[in-house]
Amino acid sequence: MKKVLLILLTSLNLAAVAQTDSVRVIQADRDTVKIASYANRYDPRKALLYAAVLPGLGQVYNKKYWKLPLVYGGIGATAYAINFYQDGYRLYRRELFFNLDNNLAQDTQVNPNTGYTTSQLRTIVDRYRRERDFMIIIMMGVYILQMVDAHVDSHLKEFDLNPNLQVRIEPSFSNELLTGRMGGISLKIRF
Repeated sequence: MKKVLLILLTSLNLAAVAQTDSVRVIQADRDTVKIASYANRYDPRKALLYAAVLPGLGQVYNKKYWKLPLVYGGIGATAYAINFYQDGYRLYRRELFFNLDNNLAQDTQVNPNTGYTTSQLRTIVDRYRRERDFMIIIMMGVYILQMVDAHVDSHLKEFDLNPNLQVRIEPSFSNELLTGRMGGISLKIRF
């Protein structure tokens, strides 16, 4: 029995050396065999750490390079929106302070530079500040979402899909007593 086990372990070890993506034997004692698989190469914690340090690095670690434009596109779009609203906030806040320094009345006198009254400028400044803060929250959401994506993608790297799984969209026809003939589209899932 020991000879058969030794031959089996040797053949597993040779197969593991020949194919690096399959199962490989890490440690072989007399009674137990410790086996490492392809799934252990992708550590979810490491992917999460990489994504936290540099956005998109977790996707690179998982070899999902097509997600990089999505990550940097989301961060770039929100950074552009933050900059836009911050510039508007600064501009209209400066004009609001001009109105307040020159004692322009709330609703009667208009700022010569912008054509807005003091109460209108207060509303505009509040809107730009609120939108800027909202875009900062959106950017934090994109950052956290890419971290979660890297972590989950690393977990699902070795998820085995059923080869018989099929999803199809087909036309469907029915003849009901109350409604008569009907046509439509059906989604068919086969497990």
